Order: sequence, then C-alpha cells, then structure tokens
Amino acid sequence: MAVPGTRQPPDLIHLLTQAERLLGRRLAAILNAEGCSLDAWRVITLLADGTGHHMTEVAEHAFLPPGTLTKLMDQLADDGLVYRRVDDIDRRRIRAYLTPRGRGLHRQLSRQVEAGMSRLLTASGEQDLLKDLLTRLVDSLAHPPASRSEPAAERVG
Repeated sequence: MAVPGTRQPPDLIHLLTQAERLLGRRLAAILNAEGCSLDAWRVITLLADGTGHHMTEVAEHAFLPPGTLTKLMDQLADDGLVYRRVDDIDRRRIRAYLTPRGRGLHRQLSRQVEAGMSRLLTASGEQDLLKDLLTRLVDSLAHPPASRSEPAAERVG
C-alpha cells in the first residue's frame, strides 16, 4: 500500500497510453495545419509504398472499423488523394492506392512530421531504440508464445 504523499512510479500501460495521446495531439497539430486528419495520415502512410492494399489491411493499419474506413476512403477519393481498383487476382476484393496528388501530400507531410518528431528524442539513437523496443513489444503482444500443453512433471518422492 502506498504511503500518502509519496508518488508511485507510473505503470507501463499508463505511460504508453499517455505517450500515445500526447504524440497523437502533436501529430494532429502538424497534420491539421494541412487539412489532414490523423486517421487519413495513417491511411496515406500505408498506401505510400505504392503496392496497393486491401481494405481489410487498411482498416487494421488505421485502427478503424470498416464503416468508418469506407467514409474516410470516400472522402480521400473525393479529394483526389486515393483511388480504388478491383484486385486483379481476387475480383471480390478492392485495393487502394495513392494518386499522384496523394503521393505529393505524403512527401510534403512526411517532411513536416519528421521535423516535428525529430525534436522529441534528440540524443543519438534514442528514436531507434524506442522504435526497436516498441516493435518488440507489439510483436510479442500480437504473437504471444504458445501455451504450454505438456503435462506437469511428476514429483519424485
């Protein structure tokens, strides 16, 4: 039990949540100046690789439910930033791509985001270390180790 007046160190979940919210606000301020939302930025950054992505993959990357993604994709298409095509292999699926205008917006915003984010961790290697640690955390949470199915060892008496 904590002694009144003493400060407990924050737990990992609280720190991660706080960092995500503060970083989201900072990123949103950069993006909003150019008329781009954080959700739209997540979509644009995924599509920037030029390979085209299925809507399911885009929804997962942007952390959006399908209905919300559809509305966002419609808006991005209306703004001339993305286009959608039927997949050549599986005609039931749709792939999304950036238009030339979308690629230009991505290049422009990437420079601004990079400049804004580079000021956060200035010591040599801090950003790389943080990315590595967060990647390892996400990977371990996304792919937990298999549960042990072996029977408990018998006691020797």
